[in-house]
Amino acid sequence: MSFRTFQSNFSHLRPWLVLFAIFWLLGTFGLGWLVNSLLIILGLLFLAPILAFFGFRWWLQRSLVADNCPVCGTEITGLNNTQLQCPSCGEKLLVENRNLIRFTPEGTIDVTAIEVPAKSIED
Repeated sequence: MSFRTFQSNFSHLRPWLVLFAIFWLLGTFGLGWLVNSLLIILGLLFLAPILAFFGFRWWLQRSLVADNCPVCGTEITGLNNTQLQCPSCGEKLLVENRNLIRFTPEGTIDVTAIEVPAKSIED
């Protein structure tokens, strides 16, 4: 084995050996806290997306509401405590307490009409 072959084989390991030497020297000179903090930061960078994914799924399961439109009966999905418009009938709706409610401005009286059969006068 010649020196040139040994040098070319060593060139692939050089970056890893330099990194190892830097960490070893930092630990030797009492800068282990720096190495530990770098490892903690790397761990957080790895765990943060995973925690964010599961946190978002948990929030979405709690906030997403699927209910029927009170006017036309179309199934609508919306976020809790938001306003939306029914895609079928165009009615403005409010998602409140996991239910869809017709949105009416302040002072509006909402009535339900019923059909009254007509009587003839002779009866």
